Amino acid sequence: MPHVELSITDFGPVTPPAPRPVPEAAAAAEATAVDPDRLADPLDHWVRAVASAIEPCLVIDADGVIVAMSPSCVELMSLTSSAVGSNLRKGPFRLIDFSADGGKLSKSEVDKVPPVLAVSSGRLARGLIRVRCGDAVVTLDAIATPIGHTGSVAGSLTFFSPV
Repeated sequence: MPHVELSITDFGPVTPPAPRPVPEAAAAAEATAVDPDRLADPLDHWVRAVASAIEPCLVIDADGVIVAMSPSCVELMSLTSSAVGSNLRKGPFRLIDFSADGGKLSKSEVDKVPPVLAVSSGRLARGLIRVRCGDAVVTLDAIATPIGHTGSVAGSLTFFSPV
């Protein structure tokens, strides 16, 4: 029978990191607390987050109105100012097709772009989109998630990455 020796180097005592203290009463109160304003407007939390986000992203409501846009999203889409308050279908930028001339998308095609599809389907949506703002044309990878509570969709949050 062969003999095998293993060398074990002593690195000293290993101490696991201490668990973060979370008072049970505070955790239980936080889990059961309901903010009535948050229920009144489920997009509010996301609007505040997107307004100061570093990543290019936007939030639309269930009607397709842009309710928040990160500064980097405004820059990425070559906008001179935020498009907040405008409808995604009729805003200062145009969703265009992938043809050489970049034609306008039909209503049924706009319904399939990730921010709108996430609202209508209630599911994650991902796809490439082209946006024209003035003379600038940008191709973007868009990933959208529906936002809402208690089974209803109030809008969507979409992150963009240039392609």
